[in-house]
Amino acid sequence: MFKPDNKVFAERREIFLNKLDGKAAIIPGAKLVKHHADCEYPFRQDSNFWYLTGFDEPDAIALFLSHKPEGERFILFVSPKDVISEVWHGFRWGLEGAEKEFKADKAHSINELNDLLPIYINGCDEIVFSIGKHPLIEKIVLEIFSKQLESRSRLGVGANSIKSPEIYLNEMRLIKSEFEIKRMKEAVQISAEAHELVRESISSKKNERQIQGLIEGFFLEKGARGPAYNSIVASGDNACILHYTSNNAPLNNGDLLLVDAGCSLTDYYNGDITRTIPISGKFSKEQKIIYEIVLSAQKTAIKSAVIGSNSSTVHNVALKVLIEGLKEIGLLSGSTEGIIEHQLYKHLYMHKTGHWLGLDVHDVGAYRMGEYEVPLKNGMILTVEPGIYISDRIPVPEGQPIIDDKWKGIGIRIEDDILVKDTNPEVLSIAALKEISDLEF
Repeated sequence: MFKPDNKVFAERREIFLNKLDGKAAIIPGAKLVKHHADCEYPFRQDSNFWYLTGFDEPDAIALFLSHKPEGERFILFVSPKDVISEVWHGFRWGLEGAEKEFKADKAHSINELNDLLPIYINGCDEIVFSIGKHPLIEKIVLEIFSKQLESRSRLGVGANSIKSPEIYLNEMRLIKSEFEIKRMKEAVQISAEAHELVRESISSKKNERQIQGLIEGFFLEKGARGPAYNSIVASGDNACILHYTSNNAPLNNGDLLLVDAGCSLTDYYNGDITRTIPISGKFSKEQKIIYEIVLSAQKTAIKSAVIGSNSSTVHNVALKVLIEGLKEIGLLSGSTEGIIEHQLYKHLYMHKTGHWLGLDVHDVGAYRMGEYEVPLKNGMILTVEPGIYISDRIPVPEGQPIIDDKWKGIGIRIEDDILVKDTNPEVLSIAALKEISDLEF
């Protein structure tokens, strides 16, 4: 079983507790989710809970009590040891393991939460808890909060508000530590190698499903937990469906294959890469033209992912290159500024150019705060993934050119994972080749 580095989690807890400054945080772990009948999906821990604890069992709750003295600030409620349950469902750390292996100041059975939570919360200035995400626990928390308000009105002590932990944790998780960067590089490298395996094997495959099996089997072979998200293996016109996951169509010569897939490591750090390759080994004239536009947009956008820039700038840089290229081949017309202002490109490019990447594939962290764009800083990791998708699914905006049939069914996206580093962004996924000369055979 995976056993994380306790020092890493202890350092995070210390930072979090300092930010709390008199508050008490209640961070629930994830629960098992039913798949069907009495079968559950594979367990996936809540990212915030994992970030602070490294504890990978369901039905656990962590308390972070900044109003308490040292040695009483990190409390875990977990499932106790149970021989029969472990025979059926596997090993549990139990209370002793939670204290000894995961360094909780004190561990209790989850069954004691109702009785002990009010005692632990007593004396805090504010409660930190995510409203609307954990209904069963929320009922307990709100009852405690109500009593705290009564106490405050009569005695002048007690919590006077509930705040979201995301206020603190999103900011912490947005900037990756050296440890996290190392883990992210490993996740992205495995993901890139899987894409290379697809590129090298494409001529022997007949169905999208075979590609999915190849790439996800490679993740497992390399020791990853599995795919970070539902793999997208989309051939031909299927590539124009952004979140296509049926992955069961035949691979036809002359079509392109878009693969959007990344692995998740045992400690949940993720890769997220997209490559689009010709199934027959050669791009058609039209496919090559569109691919060159997307690749140029991506390369230009990556160069803009530097300190002081922001995610909107990265998007707009890519968008302008895409629009200029599409105008040149007659798929858009008019001024670039007008096309952007009126979103006349949306039938061909309908998503943003990237997102934060980390413990979540679409990782936490603000892109803007009201009118203020969040600037890129060292240690941020984001994807850069422009694309062009040509089909009849979205009507052509009034005044824009009718699409010639020769372009239809071409869907191309190129996505890399980028570490912000001063004026020289690092492409973590560079091992997955993307030049036309590398993709053709």
